[in-house]
Formats: sequence, structure tokens, C-alpha cells
Amino acid sequence: MARRSSQTPPPEDFEERILDIDVVDEMQSSYLEYAYSVIYSRALPDARDGLKPVHRRVLYQANEMGLRPERAHVKSARVVGEVMGRLHPHGDTAIYDTLVRMAQPFSMRLPLIDGHGNFGSLGNDDPPAAMRYTEARLTEAAMAMVETIDEDTVEFRPNYDGSEREPEVLPSAFPNLLVNGVSGIAVGMATNMPPHNLAEVVAAARHLIRHPNADLDALMRHIPGPDLPTGGLVVGLDGIRDAYESGRGTFKIRAKVSVEDVTPRRKGLVVTELPFTVGPEKVISKIKDLVGAKKIQGIADVKDLTDRAHGLRLVIEVKNGFVPEALLEQLYKLTPMEETFGINNVALVDGQPLTLGLKELLEVYVDHRFEVVRRRSDFRRRKRQDRLHLVEGLLVALVDIDEVIAIIRSSDNSAQAKERLIERFSLSETQTAYILDTPLRRLTRFDRIELEAEQEKLLTEIAQLTEILESDTVLRKVVSDELGAVAKKFGTERRTVLLEAGAVATAAVPLEVADDPCRVLLSSTGLLARTADGEAPTADTADGADQRRARHDVIVSAVPATARGHIGVVTDAGRVLRLPVIDLPQLPPSAQTPALSGGAKVAEFLKLDAGESVIALTTLDESSPGLALGTEQGVVKRVVPDWPDNKDEFEIIALKDGDKIVGAVELRTGEEDLVFVTSDAQLLRYPAGQVRPQGRPAAGMAGIKLADGVRALSFSAVDPAQDALVVTVAGASDALDGLGQGTAKVTPFEQYPRKGRATGGVRCQRFLKGEDKLVFAWVGAAPARAATANGSPAELPARDPRRDGSGVPLAKDIAAVAGVA
Repeated sequence: MARRSSQTPPPEDFEERILDIDVVDEMQSSYLEYAYSVIYSRALPDARDGLKPVHRRVLYQANEMGLRPERAHVKSARVVGEVMGRLHPHGDTAIYDTLVRMAQPFSMRLPLIDGHGNFGSLGNDDPPAAMRYTEARLTEAAMAMVETIDEDTVEFRPNYDGSEREPEVLPSAFPNLLVNGVSGIAVGMATNMPPHNLAEVVAAARHLIRHPNADLDALMRHIPGPDLPTGGLVVGLDGIRDAYESGRGTFKIRAKVSVEDVTPRRKGLVVTELPFTVGPEKVISKIKDLVGAKKIQGIADVKDLTDRAHGLRLVIEVKNGFVPEALLEQLYKLTPMEETFGINNVALVDGQPLTLGLKELLEVYVDHRFEVVRRRSDFRRRKRQDRLHLVEGLLVALVDIDEVIAIIRSSDNSAQAKERLIERFSLSETQTAYILDTPLRRLTRFDRIELEAEQEKLLTEIAQLTEILESDTVLRKVVSDELGAVAKKFGTERRTVLLEAGAVATAAVPLEVADDPCRVLLSSTGLLARTADGEAPTADTADGADQRRARHDVIVSAVPATARGHIGVVTDAGRVLRLPVIDLPQLPPSAQTPALSGGAKVAEFLKLDAGESVIALTTLDESSPGLALGTEQGVVKRVVPDWPDNKDEFEIIALKDGDKIVGAVELRTGEEDLVFVTSDAQLLRYPAGQVRPQGRPAAGMAGIKLADGVRALSFSAVDPAQDALVVTVAGASDALDGLGQGTAKVTPFEQYPRKGRATGGVRCQRFLKGEDKLVFAWVGAAPARAATANGSPAELPARDPRRDGSGVPLAKDIAAVAGVA
């Protein structure tokens, strides 16, 4: 069976014609058509309204759909469908992406779409929801873009299939191209314009209207630079001026960062504004890559604490020992926290792509507004003239209404009535038709008064509109006033800070904190801190009382150190815990050192056992005479300063069951006197030389002889050459140990004689009626400063030269006493 051909044979009268076309010419022609289509119909904005065709179609169609700000939101898919079906010949993805961008406050300086739902996040870290989920309507600013479009203010053209008409440009009541910026890639060219502040742009446009020959410097006094939706810092203004002059230039955008205490132990870089189009996820990812590759040091953690209530908040925790400002400079260089924005002001002017400077952009827009207002005025004048023509005809008929009615009633039909009225009253056909269509109820005396008032109003408005059309000065004033009203309605404060090149660059400082001398402080409420430059705590007054301060901590222990060194923390369980100094918060140089409100709790740095507490600090200096310890059961020990480098914690005494350390002091010279004070008001003082130094595992030796039921209340070491004091507080049997309740006595230390080690000592306070023990005792250098349990100051009585005298009642309970360290 013969195979049948699937091709239809040509008709008999078919004449074959083959055209010889040069492929080079064909390629050039086709490519130019394609390039022009992309440039004109897709990628570049019109310099008049600052919109690409798809942006313009979305706004126009949403306005046609009645999606005004006072109406309810509708599904974004409805808008996209209407735009695609009526005006836009391309896919729905491009339309929805456009709608989304116009709704993002971080992309548009003045959003044109009021979105409801997930419209994405900064940097597109969180993409927008599908168009079937989101809802949209126009904003007030968008209404200003399409306002008066129905008054013949702009030209219309057929859509892609000729079934609809669309505007060539929108009336645009504000300079949208400069205010919201734009970016696009065409064929062989691209555009990239940053957003600006509306109030500044309008001020420049109004200045140009008043002074058409204004130079760039005059305009830049109103527009000093871009104003980005995400804020940030613009560094370097030379590139901005180049762009405003020639249409091309670059500038750098930096994140807005502050150095804050993000934890009690660490400082951090808190980012509240990022460069335009950069999201926090991009920054976090880059930082993690750099840390992983060990290209950047000093970052402990990065947290994104951004939320809708507080806005952007990216916290970069800085490791102790690193300078936050120096680390910030590295982040600017290595991460998207500093970006370069390239300005390329390419826009369509009369269908031709041109690179425009600031003045040219404003001139194109201002000329557009002149044309819009001129066409609007002409349209409104024609409408009012037409209405005036009808009103005048009706007024003529009202003068002799009886005759008008008689003519109408005696006519055979409306056509005859129309001819007779025209002939009788010299009316036009339009006026006559209007009279015939007017109900008799309107032909009253009251309606005549209304018509005369309307006639007068129409004449006034026509005269005003004629003045606008005939006077260039009036036209300029109208355009300027309308721009001023828009700026007043939509203008906002500048968000972006403009800085000269290098204005925010920090001084050249090392990344890591130098190993400078410092002093580590322990307060009575358990706070740790370090001072800068080895500053020592000082008393404010001669007697140690600071009446100006409502709250303070006394310094119960202070040791010299270096910023990158270590100190030891002595606990009452006989342990020493090694602590890096760099981890401690640093007090500002101007701080009153007894006030450690900037310190951090011991628990932030050390893990203590249950019931264990910190007694004192030590330097871990093996060249010192060593550490002197006193226990509750009266044991004394001088520890040989042999500290293990490979351990973060170690024992310094073998305590007996139930015993604990009540005092620990690092000896400076070895010539100090060791002092015990017991709960039965006995004080024993003897030279430190009477105690033989022992190794860390040793249990110590007898330090003071205790009676049954008596315990050592305090232990300290005092330089005999110093002016020292003994502070004791007596109380009843049921008083809390360690909290001074009752009567206090302050005695000069020199009143107590030296005795031998392991003896009973001498009386330091005589008990009054109801008192049977000491509840608090302290011996140290004068002046003495006292504090309550919460750190507030407490008064101490005056010195009593009698070593066995009685105490003075206290106004506040004493929890801690300290002198000059």
C-alpha cells in the first residue's frame, strides 16, 4: 500500500518566491527591534513618572479596579490577572514581583502598594508569599500618581492587542523617579537610581521652578544626597556629586552600628540599619564563613533579634580581649555591612534612553507637570464652558417660562418644539435639548437663584483656568504649590546619614586589647570588674563615707593584674579558681570605683558548689610571700605560692570536716600582722613570721585558741605601719551571723597588743545587756566604708579608743566593711 504524504500540496496557481536576504542585515534588524522592545517596553523607566511599563500598568489597573486606600484589600492574584489579561503581554511572575516591590517599605522610600500579608523581608531572606495568599490596594501616594488621569492630562495608546487603552505616562504628582529610585537591565544598557527624600526632592523642584537657570550647587543645597529606605550611612560625597552632574557615580553605604553591653560579660556590635538591599541573613552567612575560614577573629556569636515591633537588630557578640571598634572596621571591609552603590541615571526621554544628571531629571519632571496642569486646566475649562453654556440657556428660558411652555405644548413633536425654541430665543441646539430634557420642577424661582449663583461661580473658575493657561507665571505657581502640598502630606524625616569620606573610620587601633595594667575588684554584693590603667579604688571623704551616693558597693578585695593575665578567686571551701581578667567588664575611667554597678556577678564567670562563696582575690604571683588563710575553727596557714599552670582550679588547704575559710589575704611583704577576731569578742594579733609557709596540700596550724562553742569570725592581715581600724558589731544569740545587728564599735588597731600564735587574744568589745556574741567583725586599713546587704551605704560610729568598750546602736544593719585597698 502506497504511503500517503502528510503535506498538503500547494494550489495550482501557487507561485514560489524566494527572497535573498543578507544574514548580517537580518540579524542587525532583528536585534535592533528586540533591543528597542526591551529598552522601551520593559527595562527602562520613563523620566517623567519614573515608572517602567509594568509598574505603570499595575497602578493604572488597580485604580481602574477601584482599589483605593479607603476600600478593602483584594487578593493580589486578582490584580495580577487583570493586568496580565488587559495590559501586560508577559507572564504573571514579573507582574507580581513588581507589585511586591512597590509594597515593600525597605525597597521603596514611598511605597505605592498597601500590602496585607507576607511581602518578603529585607534582602529577600524571607521570600514573599504566593499571590493567592497576599492582598493589596493602592496607597495614598499611589493615588497622587494617578490623580486627574481621567481629565485628559496624559496620552493613551492601545494595549498589546488593541482591545484596551493604557496611559503612556501617569500624571505623577511627585517626582517618583528620584523619590523611589529604580533599577533595570536592558540590552546594552542599564539603570540604577537610589531613592531620595521626598521633601528634599520637592524643595529642589520648586527651586528650579522659581529659578530655571539654577546650577547644580543650588539644587544640591536641597538634595545633599540619597535617602535610602533602610537608612544607613553614606560615606563619601564626591561620587554623589559626580552622579548628580553627569548621571554616573558611586558611593559607599555602611551599616549603622553601635557598641553596647550585650551581656554582663561582653560587649557587642548592634546593627540597627543595613545597606540598601542587604538583609541580615546575608551578613550572618558571610560572618560565619569568615569565622570558619579564620579570616576574622574576635566574634563570639551572631544573633538576629529582628522583629516587627523593634525593627532590625543584629547583635554581633565580641570576645573579651578584642576591641569592638577595630573589629567593626574589619566587618566593613569583609562583609556586606559596607556596600558600593553605582548610580547610573538612564531613563527614557521622548522614547530615547538618555543618561541624565540631577538638574536634567528635575527639568524633565517639571516640564511634565507643566504639561499635566496645562492639559488639566484646559480640560476643566472646557467642561465649565460647556456647563456655562447650558446654564445660560436655561436662564434665558426662565425669563419667559410661560412662553417656553406654550411653544412646547403647541408643537406637534419634540423636533418642532426644538426648532421653534431656537428660532424664538436664539438658542443653540445643545441649549434647546437641555431645556427640553429639564423637568418642570426645576424651573422655579429658587432654582433660578441657584442657576445665577452657579453661573457666577463658573465664570470665576473659567477666568482662573484661563489665567493658568495664558500666564506662565501663574502656571509655575500652581505647579509649585501643588508640589508643596504633596511634600507636606507625604514628606518624612531623612533616614540616611551623609558623611564625608572616612568620617566614620576609626583610628588605627590593634584588634586585640593590649596587656595593659589594671586592677580587679570584688564588691560586697559579689560583683567583679576591672579598672583601666591600674586605677585603685579611692574613698570620697576622710572617714570613707560618701554622702553623695545613694547606692554603692564597698570593695572587699582588690588585686593588681594585667588585661590579658589571670587572677585567682579564693572560696571558703579552700579552693582557688583561675579567672581570665579579660573576661571581666571594664569600668569607665571616670567611674567612682566603689560603685561597681558596671560589674558582673561572680556566678557569670565561675561555677561554685552549693553553699560555696567567694572570700577574696589573689594575684597568682609566685614571687609574693604567699597567701595567708584563717578558718572558722581557728586554723591559720601561709600557702607557698606554687600555683599549677595546667589547672583552672586547685585546693590550697586540707580543711577539717565542718570547717571553712573566713579570711584570705595575699601578703605583700611578709612583715604584716595576722589578726583573728572571734565570736566571743576576742582579738588576736601576731606577726606573720610566726607562721611557717606550707605547701598546698597541708592542713595549716593552730592560729588562735578558741573556747567551746566559739568560732573565728574574721581573719585578716594588716601592715603595722598603716593606720588601721577594728570594726565589730555585737548582737544577741538569735542574731544572724555575718549581718551586723545591734551595737557597733570602731577602734584603732594600735590599741591591740601583739600576742603569741595560738593564744586567746584580748577583748575587743564589751557586751551590753541582751548581747552575748559578735555577729560581724572586720580589721583593715583606714578609712573604713560600710554597706548594707543590698549595697547601700551605712554609717559607722566614731572611733572609740577603748579596746574593750561597748558599742553604739546602729541605724542600719551592716553586711560589709572595707577600707582603701
